[in-house]
Amino acid sequence: MESHGHAAGEYVLGVDSGGSGLRVALGTVAGEGPPAMSVCDEPVRTGPAGIDAAHLLDQLLPAVRHLLARHGGGDRIATAAIGAAGMATLGDQLRAELPAALADAFGLRQLALAADAVTAYAGAVGQRPGAVVAAGTGLIALGTDLTQWRRADGWGHLLGDSGGGAWIGRAGLDAAMRAHDGRRGGSPALLARLEAVFGPAPELPGQLYPRTDRPAVLASFAPEVAACAAHDPVAEAILRDAAGHIAEAAAAVCPKAGTGDAGYEVALTGGLFRMGEPLLLPLREELARQLPQARAVPGSGDPLIGSLRIARALATDGLRLPLHPTLLRVTVSPQESGTSRGATEQGSRPVSH
Repeated sequence: MESHGHAAGEYVLGVDSGGSGLRVALGTVAGEGPPAMSVCDEPVRTGPAGIDAAHLLDQLLPAVRHLLARHGGGDRIATAAIGAAGMATLGDQLRAELPAALADAFGLRQLALAADAVTAYAGAVGQRPGAVVAAGTGLIALGTDLTQWRRADGWGHLLGDSGGGAWIGRAGLDAAMRAHDGRRGGSPALLARLEAVFGPAPELPGQLYPRTDRPAVLASFAPEVAACAAHDPVAEAILRDAAGHIAEAAAAVCPKAGTGDAGYEVALTGGLFRMGEPLLLPLREELARQLPQARAVPGSGDPLIGSLRIARALATDGLRLPLHPTLLRVTVSPQESGTSRGATEQGSRPVSH
């Protein structure tokens, strides 16, 4: 990348946009001291054209100006990285509008737009080869050897997200309904938890199917499955199946270790893993079986920290993560690129599935 000088006191900006809202972090290029942070609780809207760029900017610009004012004011942001859930498939409007808007507002030199799985990777693994499994309501695995990205799953609760929270919750509810009907594979323990949480079992379809947030409703039952696993073999088997799916996704994206290579880290991030030992115990066993040379580690940072790391790497010409048209795209401001037209894009590398 072209080298850029940065004045003392210049800042870098990290942003994480997800289902719980917009989080913003302002740090220094040199990384001195903890970053200043701000939270906007309203999630950025998604419409027919994808993630709404105007809605994101309506929240982001005031938050950034407030953070800058706390540090003396001025337009002193060198680089920024914005990670967003759905960026890969719903981010066309963000890629079209954010580079110019942020360059105009803050004199931004470079902007990285990333899928949240990429910022989760940067937060958990850094800029080393390896893999990350990000699991909450859904599940996606992403890995890189620093030449290309490999992705597995993240296809949503109807087509995949196997082993994620919605998958576990649905399997638990299926076992509960089987017990209600007297069918094979039913779990009376899970039926009791269904009735405690949702009420009479025959009323569950009427509660579930009209909801627009069905994946979240399904995932809300996953902790009930974990709570039953110690004394219910059906619940235990569901979590073992989930662990197998999670390990399969990690194995699909993890770089292949060479002869004499000590292996790579597989970082586990996201709220699903707060389920604890009922899931983590079988998952450790599955990872040891499917990825014997990999080291499973808890994520060392979250997607917001990952965004800040990417922004700082841009500011110091140290970005090693592979670029990609939708997973990780970097634009350069007209002033930096020497063109009078819009922001230009830096090169990209492929992703494989």
